[in-house]
This record gives sequence, C-alpha cells and structure tokens, in this order.
Amino acid sequence: MCLLKMRSSTLRSLAQTILLLFWSAMAVWANQPKGSSSHGTNIFAPASTPAKSIADLSVFVLVITGIIFVVVFALLVYSVVKFRARATDAGREPAQVYGSTQIELAWTIIPILIVVVLFLATARVIHAIQDAPEPAGAVQVTAIGHQYWWEFRYPKLGIVTANELHIPVSDPNHPTPTFLQLLSVDTDHSFWVPELGGKTDLIPNHPNRMWMDPQRTGVFLGQCAQYCGTQHAKMLLRVSVDGPEEFASWVRAQQKPAVEDAGAIAGRRVFESNACMNCHAVAGTAADGRFGPDLTHLMSRATIAAGAAKNTHNNLRLWIQDPSAIKPGSLMPAMKLSDADLDAVVSYMETLR
Repeated sequence: MCLLKMRSSTLRSLAQTILLLFWSAMAVWANQPKGSSSHGTNIFAPASTPAKSIADLSVFVLVITGIIFVVVFALLVYSVVKFRARATDAGREPAQVYGSTQIELAWTIIPILIVVVLFLATARVIHAIQDAPEPAGAVQVTAIGHQYWWEFRYPKLGIVTANELHIPVSDPNHPTPTFLQLLSVDTDHSFWVPELGGKTDLIPNHPNRMWMDPQRTGVFLGQCAQYCGTQHAKMLLRVSVDGPEEFASWVRAQQKPAVEDAGAIAGRRVFESNACMNCHAVAGTAADGRFGPDLTHLMSRATIAAGAAKNTHNNLRLWIQDPSAIKPGSLMPAMKLSDADLDAVVSYMETLR
C-alpha cells in the first residue's frame, strides 16, 4: 500500500509538471509582444507571416500530441490502479484476453487519421510559404553564406553589406515583403531568424529562397543553424527592420562611396599595401577583394566578426591584430602589423561610415 501511494504521488507530480510546461508554452505564445522586437529568438513571438504560420502549426501539433499523451497516460494510470495485484487474489493468474477486433481497429485507424491530419496541416503551411508569389514591390536580397560570415547583396539597389541585414517593415495594407535568394560559396549553411521565418539551407550550387514580411520594427537575432565548421556557433546575424523613412535613409547612405578623410590617408596606405585589399572591398578605392566582408560602410554596423563582438574601437583593434582572440578558427589571418600601422589602419576603418 505504501508503494502504491508512492507511485501515485510520483505520477501526480509528473502529470502536474507536464501540464505546467504545456501551459507555460501556450502562455508565451499567446502573450507575444505587439510592439518592437525583444531582440530575442523566441519562436512563439512571430513577427512575419511565415513565422506566424510555423508557430501556429507548432502549437497545433503540440496540442494534438499533448492530447495523445494525456489519453495514453490516463489509460496507463487506470490500468496500473485497476488491475494491480490484491491480497485477495491469492496468487491466481488474472483473466486472459486474447484480442479484440474493436480495440485493434481503433488503435490502427485513429493513429492513421491523426497522421493524415498532421500531414495535411503541414503540407498547407509548406505550400503557403514556399509557393508564395513575389509582388512587384518586393525588396530583393541575395544572402551568401561564407565560413563564417554573411554577405548581403541588394541587386536592384546596388548595395553590398555583411552580417547585418536591413529590410523595411511591411504594412499589411501595403505589403513590402523581402525575398531572399540563398547561396553558399563553400559548405552547407542555414539561415535562421526564429521570429521572422523558419530555417532554410544554403547549399553550394543549389540556390534556395525564402521570404519575410516583418510587421513590426526592431532588431531580430538569428544565426547559422547548420554546422559549417569551427566557428559555426559564432556565425551570427542581425536583421534590422526599419520604418519606410529609416530604410530609405539607410539605402541612400549605403549607396555612397567610402568617405575620403585626409586625416586617415596613412591608414589607407597601410590597408592597400598589405593583403587586406586582396580580401576586402571598399567602394571608391582600389580595394576590390571578395573573400571577406565589404568594408565600405563598416562603422554603420553594430557588430564585427559576424556578431561575435560589438563594433567598438578596442574590439576592432583586437580583431585586426589577432582575429583568433575573438573568433578562434576564423579564416581571417593576423596581419602582424606594427603598433603604428595597426593604429593607422584602425583610424582608417573608423572613417568608413
């Protein structure tokens, strides 16, 4: 009897814990923020149509599987309690049941129906996201995965940037979605911003696509979701969703060539006389490399090293001096510059706004 009470108490505690976790997830989903982004990666706080479709499907599947769990768990508890051994049994073997056509049909047909429902619900969401037509006013971006950073190109706008994607907010009354063509230059990557859309792979020689129509402004965080090498975990990305005026202002600033600053001419000479210009591009100068991020407007970005560090003077200096100090395994080599040359290059970088 004591053992039975202990089992009942354990089962009750387990059931309460599962219900608490279930309702907590439901509460997070129901109370998603309506204002600016919380700068998180909460899949239950969708800010665009694809992300909301995925979140709604996730909750639907969670509810179905939760009901299945509760039913099975209840039947298990009922069987354990009702058919437990009793002192009056005197060691007799319980009555044996050798099959039931009704029960066997039930546990065959019901799971098939459940699988069909889940399949149809999933297929509907996949079709709605992958086959969505691209409207004439959509923003086009080519996202290219590198080890271990992101390159973003805006073909119609003539803009090239890295790691921080800027897109306009989409008013439901006047939609302005952003369509991304996804490419990779080396290995498999996966573009994932949980609050804006599902994971979509970037595969060499196999162009992929996705789209998003964020309906609130803010900064949304994401990262590469496919292991791509040593620094996969630090291949981060930021999506800045701007209002129409802010996005137009950002576009105008990014379309300008690099700022000519006479006070940083020494740093520019160091930059162009070393291997820096073989990997990086700076619009309006001789630097036209393609192996590393475009640095034309480096200081307009909040982070460096694909989000591994904030874009501050000290971090920028350390990144140029010894990239492995911030991102071990990074493919950017340490240039071994003298302190004077290093300071000059940092000063030049800080003029690229």
